[in-house]
Amino acid sequence: MSVFKVGKATITRIEETYQAVYPIRDIFPAFSDADLKEHGPWLAPNHYDPASGKIMLSVHSWLLQVDGRKILIDCCCGNHKPRPARPFWNMLNTPWLDRLAAAGARPDEIDMVMCTHLHHDHLGWNTQLRDGKWVPTFPNARYVFSKLDFDYFQKLDADPATGPAEFGTFRECVIPVVDAGRADLVTGPHRLNEFIEILPAGGHSPGHFVFKMNFGSSTAMITGDVFHHLLQIFYPDWNFPKNSDAEEARVSRRRVFEDCAAAGAMVFPGHVGAPFAGFIDKTAAGFRPRF
Repeated sequence: MSVFKVGKATITRIEETYQAVYPIRDIFPAFSDADLKEHGPWLAPNHYDPASGKIMLSVHSWLLQVDGRKILIDCCCGNHKPRPARPFWNMLNTPWLDRLAAAGARPDEIDMVMCTHLHHDHLGWNTQLRDGKWVPTFPNARYVFSKLDFDYFQKLDADPATGPAEFGTFRECVIPVVDAGRADLVTGPHRLNEFIEILPAGGHSPGHFVFKMNFGSSTAMITGDVFHHLLQIFYPDWNFPKNSDAEEARVSRRRVFEDCAAAGAMVFPGHVGAPFAGFIDKTAAGFRPRF
């Protein structure tokens, strides 16, 4: 379990999976032998598996504990969900809830669930199947969703040509929360409370958020999928393949990197490998990670 202190707040990583998933050149076609020579010493083993030629990706949640409040950020893929198009996340059976409890939070103790965006690998534990019905996993929590994302995926979900949006996750993990009256649909910028500011960072999805958190003199940034891999800090124009607007994703990435560097914020991404959190420094050539 990875636990980080940011001012008076504690932020704990709740792992679901951490494995080699995609061939690196499938994800980043511009990646060259020269890049491998330059970055290879730090890429392996936490961010790249040389034997398979695949990048390492983590799927995890962040548990924020501050002033007696317990806030969960992004809810992974979830168990027992058929995802044949993503074989490494298909029909998972992980002890994620046990890991959450070990970090200090049972489902009924979560005060708020915040989703950076509404992709399937950030929503899975929002709900659980009980008596044949998907119901909120965290019965006492308010769930914070992007209204732009909600509107976008609701429209996709209604189109027979696209099928169930996000492999059915929108129907399984978003609609039941809304129907239960547990959801707050917001747009950014939005001040959530005395610690958390919601900032728009669209492109990976239309309403993707980052969460900027100020705890006195210490700042944290929960960045979701603004970037998936540390290589993108060196090469901000490198997109992950799945985006609603590829150019907007690049603009958002650079803007978030600038903000993280200027604030000296500790950065908590959605999929980056060990040590999972760190800092982004501005350099004469651009940016570099200090993880």
